[in-house]
Amino acid sequence: MLIDKYLRFVLAGVLFAASGTLLRGQGAGATNQQKTLEKAPITPSNPASGQQMFKDYCAACHGANGKGDGPAAELLKTPPADLSMMAKNNNGKFPAERFEAVLRFGAGGHAHGTSDMPVWGPVFSAQNKNLVQMRISNLESYVASIQQK
Repeated sequence: MLIDKYLRFVLAGVLFAASGTLLRGQGAGATNQQKTLEKAPITPSNPASGQQMFKDYCAACHGANGKGDGPAAELLKTPPADLSMMAKNNNGKFPAERFEAVLRFGAGGHAHGTSDMPVWGPVFSAQNKNLVQMRISNLESYVASIQQK
């Protein structure tokens, strides 16, 4: 399937399993301890579950609770956004349109240094329109549900 081939090619370098085994040091007591990432190809995620999509696509960088503290976060040029603060930083209203735009087109102005954050539009748009909207809506609903009050 074209989307599978595209995803493996484009996203394999930026998606990571969200486990603590991602970051590896060079051993206890090493003076120049350097951490590296183990890269993994993307696997399709259940579009009906915003929580599962978040875990599969977002948590490695944004953290399990969306606070920007995922296991890959410290290796990025710019720290990932704290997604749990989106509503608080927008006068108490979750910025749904902005969230969808970032998913479809990426973060404007390369806030991630380079394009560390993948543009998810190809992942979602390579499917039928209804499935795309379900993915975006369910992911948006999940991220809206983890907002700090």
